[in-house]
Amino acid sequence: MASLSTPTIGVLALQGDVREHLVALASADALARPVRRPEELAEIDGLVIPGGESTTMSKLAVAFGMLEPLRERVRAGMPVYGTCAGMIMLADKLLDGREDQETLGGIDMIVRRNAFGRQNESFEATVDVAGIEGGPVEGIFIRAPWVESTGAAAEVIATYDGHTVAVRQGNVLATSFHPELTGDHRVHALFVDMVRAAQ
Repeated sequence: MASLSTPTIGVLALQGDVREHLVALASADALARPVRRPEELAEIDGLVIPGGESTTMSKLAVAFGMLEPLRERVRAGMPVYGTCAGMIMLADKLLDGREDQETLGGIDMIVRRNAFGRQNESFEATVDVAGIEGGPVEGIFIRAPWVESTGAAAEVIATYDGHTVAVRQGNVLATSFHPELTGDHRVHALFVDMVRAAQ
């Protein structure tokens, strides 16, 4: 494990925009590395689950033997940040998912897949995120989910157009949008701080 000042943070590299998260984490003073195998989970202090296609990611997590080890680490309190499909993976319940779609859980929320529309309805918008200073964050929404409802333990930290788009519960953070695609790494810096605090 890394020192307190430089946590080692993995990016789940089964599918999705892995490289962009590695760059964003490195710019937020973390040691970032791709994670594909269960044994690599033991070497990290926190994990990012990137955007991508949530049903494919769920199937690959099963195929690579990652699903149960990931669930165990999340339950044990490892800090995790999920964007877009990653938010779906961290939901305790899912709407509009496939019947066989698995999630890791970690946040007491119900998430609706593709809630903001299809690929051609993707958009950019500014979002005020609680706990992030310096003004709104630029969010890129690509076939983005939204949070339909949250339980008592989950804290809504951002909304857009009346819908919840960022949630935090303890060591777990999730956003509907992709901050890693904007060059603004403040959300990643917030997560790196969460990982440091958990050490």
